[in-house]
Amino acid sequence: MTFFIVDFPSSFDAACLPYFWFFTAWPWFINKTMKAFYFAFLFIISAAESISLKPHALDSFNLSLIQNVGSCSYQVIISTSCSSPKYTRDAISLSFGDAYGNQVYAPRLDDPSTKTFERCSSDTFQITGPCAYQICYAYLYRTGPDGWKPESVKIYAYNSYPVTFDYNVFIPRDTWYGFNLCQGASSAYVGRVQVWFVFVFLLVVVAVIF
Repeated sequence: MTFFIVDFPSSFDAACLPYFWFFTAWPWFINKTMKAFYFAFLFIISAAESISLKPHALDSFNLSLIQNVGSCSYQVIISTSCSSPKYTRDAISLSFGDAYGNQVYAPRLDDPSTKTFERCSSDTFQITGPCAYQICYAYLYRTGPDGWKPESVKIYAYNSYPVTFDYNVFIPRDTWYGFNLCQGASSAYVGRVQVWFVFVFLLVVVAVIF
């Protein structure tokens, strides 16, 4: 912090002193505040990028939860990683849904005759199933000898914001493998956000002081 020593003239009115200090210190305060928010912004961005949810395997997956309530259309885009085998003959299935028990099941999305799930490719599927709200979980199932490495699964629905599940890992054989963001993830995110704000507040204080 820089201190200024000012020699006031004898005729200087003491009542003007607060205004003098206000206009003198204002540029310094603005400069320090802008720097503080800049570094805080960089901190938040780096912290956000460090949060990544990993796919996991399920010991059991209950397909009996599927409800035949309504009929809605979903667009699903599955991208295959460039480090996946050149092609796969494995049987690939998908299931996704919301937090209210609405579950969509799409068996056997694979079709080797149309070069589905080839390396470095993206395949689009139009799937019809029960109407769901915000999609918050998705699981893939693979059975076969070839292996397959999806990069991402994107789901578009009328009653849901688009959601992307980033895999970029090989799907284990004969196992439902994916993400469930319906429970626990939101509370964990809130906890991280609270920690971020504490750090940001401290960062602003330190930047303004020094």
